[in-house]
Parts: sequence; C-alpha cells; structure tokens
Amino acid sequence: MNVLFCVPLGIGHVNPTLGVAAELVRRGHRVTYAAPALFADRIAETGARLVEYESTYEKNFTKAPNFDRKDIGRAMAGNLAETRSVFAQVAAAIGDDLPDLVVQDGPVAWWGRLLAARWRRPVVVSWPNLVSNEHWSLNKYFEINLLSPRVLLTGARLGAFTARHGVKGPHVLDGTGANAHLVFLPRAFQFAGDTFAADRHFVGPALGDRTFQGDWAPPTSGRRVVLVSFGTAYNERPEFYRTCLRAFEDTDLHVVLVTGEQVDHAALGEVPEHVELHRSVPQLSVLRHAKAFVTHAGMGSTMEALNFEVPLVAIPQMAEQRANADRIAELGLGKHLPPADVTASNLREAVLSIVDNAEIATNLKGMRAEIRAAGGAPAAADVLEGLLAGK
Repeated sequence: MNVLFCVPLGIGHVNPTLGVAAELVRRGHRVTYAAPALFADRIAETGARLVEYESTYEKNFTKAPNFDRKDIGRAMAGNLAETRSVFAQVAAAIGDDLPDLVVQDGPVAWWGRLLAARWRRPVVVSWPNLVSNEHWSLNKYFEINLLSPRVLLTGARLGAFTARHGVKGPHVLDGTGANAHLVFLPRAFQFAGDTFAADRHFVGPALGDRTFQGDWAPPTSGRRVVLVSFGTAYNERPEFYRTCLRAFEDTDLHVVLVTGEQVDHAALGEVPEHVELHRSVPQLSVLRHAKAFVTHAGMGSTMEALNFEVPLVAIPQMAEQRANADRIAELGLGKHLPPADVTASNLREAVLSIVDNAEIATNLKGMRAEIRAAGGAPAAADVLEGLLAGK
C-alpha cells in the first residue's frame, strides 16, 4: 500500500499523524508526506519520504488567525490561496507516482481532498480537533458570520475552484463524502461522542517516539514539575510569561517555561533558580514527569497531557481552544482559566488546585484508559488497511 499524507504548515496538524505513518512503515507499507521542509526531521524519523512544497502562509499571515467573527474571512481567503498554490505544487511533484490512498488533514489541507479526486483515489480525512455533526458543532465557538462580504466572496471562489476538480466546496470544509475519518482523540473526550457515525474512527492520540527533539531530565531537587507552554502558533505572549514568573517565584514547584522563538528572554526580568526558560522543549519527555501543565489547550498538547495523566490549566488563545478548555473543565481533567482572568495569584491558585488533586487524578486515569482503548496508531493503521482491503 502506498499512502500519501497531506499536511499543512502547522505542527499541531502534523504531529498527530506521525505515529500512524511510523506504524504503516513498520507494517511494510510505503508512506509519503506532502509537507513543508520544516517537518523534514520528524517525517524522516517515521521512515516516510518527504515531498516538499512551499507554503504561502508566512506571506499571507503576519500572525496566526484567531478564527473569530472579525478574522474568519481573512483565514478563509488565506487558506484558499494556500490551496491553489499547494495543489499545483504537489500534483507536479507526485507526477505519475500516484498513491493508493490519500490521508488529508481536514481543517486546513483542503488541497489533499482535491488531489484525491483528481487521481480518483480513496481519501481519509484526519481531524486533530473536536469534530461536528447535527448534535454538536464547533462552529458556535468560531462565530462565523456567513453574510460577511469577504466570507461570501471567498466561499464563491472556493466553490468554483473545487468544482473544477469534482468536489463541492462545503465537502472540502467538512469532509462529507470521504471514505473514512480518523479523529485523534478518544470518543469520550468528544462532545456528544456517542452520536457520531461509524465512519468517524476516534482512535485517540497516535504518539510517536519523537527522538529528534532530544530528551529532558527532571531536577534533582525533587520539586514537582509544572510545564508552561502555549504551543507554536499563539505563543508571542511576553506579559503572560512575566505573570508566570511572578506566580511561581515563591512556590516549591519546578517550572519549565517555554516561550517560543519570538519572545525576548532578557525583557522578561529576573528568572528564579527553580524556573527553566526555554524556546522549545521535547514536550513528551517533560510531560512524563510533570504534575501540571499550563497550556493554550491546543488538542495536540491536551491529548499528550492526558496520555500521561497530567492535569491541565487551560488558557485558550483562540476559538477551537476555548472548546477544548470547556471540555477539560466539564470532564474534571483540570481548570479552564480564561485569558482575561489571568493574574499571578489566579494562575498560582489554579495550578496548586490541580497538583496532586485526588478527584482530578481519578478522572485522568479514566481518560487514559479511554485513550488506550481507542487504539492509537495501530487502530488508525487498521482503518487504512481495511479500507483498501474493502472491509
């Protein structure tokens, strides 16, 4: 079997698929990624081949979109431009070496669906986030104004472009008509999870080794470890990091504070000895030892924490993350702390309330059992093999 993964310029959309690719390679299948060169190391670790494309995102977006009412038109227009560009690049790069099956990132890599239609190949849509149906919809968090002139214009242009390749515009957006769907969270975490059809395979997180990121060792002091990270897209928050330093300066915690590449560390002020300041860390290695995780509540980070039974303080930075944060709180897996409520005292109180909390620990243990039962990478690989075997 020859499988092509179509992924966008977004670590949170690429990482969830890596374990599946590695499992397919282990089973003797040929795997290719259409992806930006930024992900070459992590793709190489799976044993897959990389077909590079050049993304337009950095040119079209000076900062990551928040997908709110004012921002959704800009986000859609940028993704349409990306779709046009990447579709042409990948089609040319693949040439006549066609895959047997296309796995397409549902939220962003619309071009993958169009390539599958052009090649008349089955397509599986991968979802690294909560999914929607008639019983529950993520759209209420996005507050989409369908009557916005920019949304209407972009929707018309998207429909015209996709129609030329035999796919309806709305089907590109929601995955309608795909042969199957892989959802990288357990059904128990999904709102209204029991209402989704059998073609939505809730396989849970498919975590790979990620040895390319290096390792991390806990302190010899014995202090309880707290990881603080806002991921890679919404992490330019110097004032928040200064708040963290104030919140944890007089605690008995060991704090691993991750800022990303754009924050000036010197401008954050004095850093206590029990705080590690990093631009990036091997997150899975840190979570193995963490007692709490202060996070933006991206789904990738959320699933990684739950896999290691780490309670979360969720401080969402955009629409989708607000849904994740609500679900974390609803299931008793941590705390939802809205950004407007973040102060040094509130943050400290939230973290201390979840560290070694017996009730939350019980809920985390139950969710980890749900993750194990979902099957992860082997379950996802079974879906793909079964699809081509006609099961």
